[in-house]
Amino acid sequence: MGKRYSRRTTVKSLPDWKNLSLKEQVAQMVVVRASGYLFDHQIQYPAWEASAQQLQFWLQDLGVGGVILLGGSTAELALRSQQLQELAKAPLLIAADIEEGVGQRFTGATWFPPPMAVGSLAQQNLAQAQFYAEQMGAITAQEALAIGINWLLAPVVDVNNNPQNPVINIRSFAETPEIVSQLACAFIRGAQHYQVLTTAKHFPGHGDTATDSHLDLPVILHSESRLQQVELPPFRAAIASGVDAIMSAHLLVRAWDNQHPATLSKQILTNLLRNSLEFEGLIVTDALVMGAITNSYGAEFASVMAVEAGADILLMPTDPESTIEAVCEAVLAGRLSRERIQASLERIWKAKAKVIIAQQEQRKRLEASEHQYSVTNSLSQLAQPVALATAASILQDSQLSGGALPLPPESINSQRQLRNLIVVDDALVCDFLRRNSPALLLPSQKGYELQLIDCHTPTPLAAIDDAVGTRITLLQLFIRGNPFRGSAGFTPIAENLLKRLLKKEILQAIIIYGSPYALKRFLPELPPETPYVFSYGQMPKAQEVALEVLFSPSTSVNTFTYFL
Repeated sequence: MGKRYSRRTTVKSLPDWKNLSLKEQVAQMVVVRASGYLFDHQIQYPAWEASAQQLQFWLQDLGVGGVILLGGSTAELALRSQQLQELAKAPLLIAADIEEGVGQRFTGATWFPPPMAVGSLAQQNLAQAQFYAEQMGAITAQEALAIGINWLLAPVVDVNNNPQNPVINIRSFAETPEIVSQLACAFIRGAQHYQVLTTAKHFPGHGDTATDSHLDLPVILHSESRLQQVELPPFRAAIASGVDAIMSAHLLVRAWDNQHPATLSKQILTNLLRNSLEFEGLIVTDALVMGAITNSYGAEFASVMAVEAGADILLMPTDPESTIEAVCEAVLAGRLSRERIQASLERIWKAKAKVIIAQQEQRKRLEASEHQYSVTNSLSQLAQPVALATAASILQDSQLSGGALPLPPESINSQRQLRNLIVVDDALVCDFLRRNSPALLLPSQKGYELQLIDCHTPTPLAAIDDAVGTRITLLQLFIRGNPFRGSAGFTPIAENLLKRLLKKEILQAIIIYGSPYALKRFLPELPPETPYVFSYGQMPKAQEVALEVLFSPSTSVNTFTYFL
């Protein structure tokens, strides 16, 4: 963006919002999407992520209040966040969807397994699960702050009681409000050690849906009493724990508003969340570019409705400039009062003051130990041994296995050909599967021939039948619910493959990474002696831990010390 950055920078002070014009005040309510990469040619999602020139206009001329980042390495993020802060008129809220640790979105940092991995441990040992959740919150907050992220769009507090949920799924801690509440609060407690902002999402509860709100508008038909008993308790608990923000869900909850989705409903955001639940922090919309909103509402109209409903932050509007103009026009026309805008600015300024203090303290600590702030000494806080050991311990403790384990050496060293058959959604955008990933490398070292199937494989079942022969097969399935898929991750290809391999009696073992619901579906079909391993994680460490159980006569247990 045409600037050079010194090793030593200062933290901007927060101006008095009352001195801002109406347009500048409204702009502070807008958070735009940007790539975490430094250069335009690296942009991964050009429909959503602005060019350098566009982003500079939004920050310097419009004065938007925040940025949400995705993609890139942690080293790039440390520079990127500094770059954005220096361009902005006022200190920015810099956010990221890092529900599974900073490493989930930015390479080089700690990547935890999904929250449901921690939740699965709560049935046997709630104290251990709470400890892990608190560690996740603390480590995520520390690493986020180290690279300039001051707003965690986490934790997810939806109660995932619908196995067919395509968008929440294992992003939730559990299927019961009690466990979700306790673990979400533990995560928030951990994060509070570093004073970044936390966010409970997605209000009033996206757990019992079979529609992906990224694609269309889910409809909730439950009674108010059921919603009060199941969906709302985790939000009440998060509020009591001091969560800084709550993100609305794009859901039509008929018991409370038969016409408007929660993001655009005054009954839900103001009457229920603000007044009844007495939440005093930031109300942020889910991304306004999602299909649940754009399919039925114009971008500008939706933004005005969201502010009218009680939202303080408009996340990822389709066109930030026209959104700001539309909200200003609604104020000038009398549809929105200036007091309504000012109430949001007061909450935004309170949140920004908190993270500015944290940022200043961070710089002081680093300068005291290293004599001056630099990206290098900031990055030294990432992926520390205790953080990596914690992630590995969660993976090991939550992992499930059965059948005749480990594989006997003679089954691996036989003269028959061995095949490593991997099924993944889309290998082209798969950030956990590279040529040196354990799922590929470890079987290859033992003589397995790789065969990979994804959405780009032409006629996969026919190809498998032609190539099966007598090859003994290790089947590795990467299955989990993800946004924009429209399903919970189950695919006919995976089911048919398993059945064919069993019928031909050539399935040596199966590893499932991601969805426990996939394990539950497939397990009854497996002969009792067939080795299986299940891991909630899909990242390289999860692959390593799972394959160690499969191939090794004994497994090692990572030990770690208390972080807080």
